[in-house]
Formats: sequence, C-alpha cells, structure tokens
Amino acid sequence: MIDNAQAPSAPFAPSSVASRSPAWSRVDADPLVAPAAAGSASAELAARYENLYQTASGDPSCLPWHRPGMNRPLTRWLNTNAPCLVRPGARTVVVGCGLGDDVIELANRGFDACGFDISPTCIDWARRRFPDHADRFFVADVLDTPTRLRARFGLVVEAYTIQSVWPSVRDHAFAGVVSLAKPHGVVLVLTRSSEDGTTLDDCECAPYPICPSELHERMERFGLSPAHPPIDCTNDRDPPEPSLLAAFHREP
Repeated sequence: MIDNAQAPSAPFAPSSVASRSPAWSRVDADPLVAPAAAGSASAELAARYENLYQTASGDPSCLPWHRPGMNRPLTRWLNTNAPCLVRPGARTVVVGCGLGDDVIELANRGFDACGFDISPTCIDWARRRFPDHADRFFVADVLDTPTRLRARFGLVVEAYTIQSVWPSVRDHAFAGVVSLAKPHGVVLVLTRSSEDGTTLDDCECAPYPICPSELHERMERFGLSPAHPPIDCTNDRDPPEPSLLAAFHREP
C-alpha cells in the first residue's frame, strides 16, 4: 500500500459528454483552444472535474462516465490474460480511479491495489463508498506523477483516462502512466478506439479515441513492448462503443 501522508494534486475521471443539464453539456474544451502545457492542463482539468463531482452531489447517475462495478473488458482480461502476465498479489494502481469500483475488484482478487484521481471530492466519495478500503484512495495527477509513486507498481491500469485529456498533452499523460510501472511491470490500457489513420479533427470534446498504431508507437517510444496482441472490445455504455485493450511490458 502507498503511504498517503501527503496527498498530491490528481488525474481525472474519464470520458464523455452528458446532456442531462447545462452543467454536463460539455465536459472538455475544444482541442483547438486546449492548454498546450501540462501544468496549465493539470490546473484546468483539476478544476473541471472537481466541479463536476461537486455538482453531482453524491448521485453517481449524474456522472456520465460512471458505471457500477468493474468494467467488463477489464474483468475479462483479469480472468484470461492476467494470470500469465502478473504475479498474484502484485502491487497495482488504477489511474483515474473515479468512484473506486475497479480498485475494489482488484483488491478482492488479491492484488495490493490502490487508485488515484484528480478531484478531492471524487476521492472522498470513493472512501465513503468503501470505508473499509479508504486508505487505498488518494489524490494525485497523472500529468505530474509524484516521485513516491514512480516505478512502484507491477500492474498499472489505465482505463478510459488518457482519452479524457486534450490531445495536446497526451504525451504527458502517457509519460505519467508509464512512469508508475516498475521494471518488468505491466501497463494495461483500455480506451475508446478508432481505425488507424483516423484524425481527431471531428472530435470537439472528450473522449478523444486512440488508434492501435498510435498506442503501439507511443508505448514503444517509452520503452514498452506488447505483452499480447491488442484486443478489440466495447465499453459499458448504451449503446456500446468500440474500445481497445492492450497490455505492455516495461523493459528493465
């Protein structure tokens, strides 16, 4: 378990646009006017998601990205692929953990799991939902990962978080995710997907999908190699949307 004596500032809760009220009409800004610097993006994302969690006032149905329980593609991966890649009880972190369901499922499966998010209100909410596991949740920022978290984890779970930041700071998000994995660790990425060659010109706001070739190239640039072929899947939304699940080894 990670020492939570210091609570840095944190990542985000993923994806999508909701239409139930004007407050949800647009979760992310137009990429053409997005902050170019990671520091500016961190501050703006933190303010945006903190406001969204506060506005939800304890009602998870108001969070357009939230679905109760672990997401299905991750569950299938844990059942079929993880036993060959990750040792039992591995120290595990969930990036952009939201209200904590993935963290709790991982803990129930025997992983030494924790999770972080960018919004203090989000983390307080997760702790209230799972009081027996409150110390598993903390505030941190994937665009500026605290030194104490780097190279600490045998499994890093990134589910629908990188897609939620502006493309202009996507490199910083990938760097933050990769920095958490220890040598020989596994980084698992689950994201909205698009076909190779697709541009983001038509994406006015998040989620910004990632195509397989981009994901592979970015991970290779950070010294990671594929643990298995990428898996096409769908997310838990209604109707389901195309997603991509891929696991990578961090080289020693």
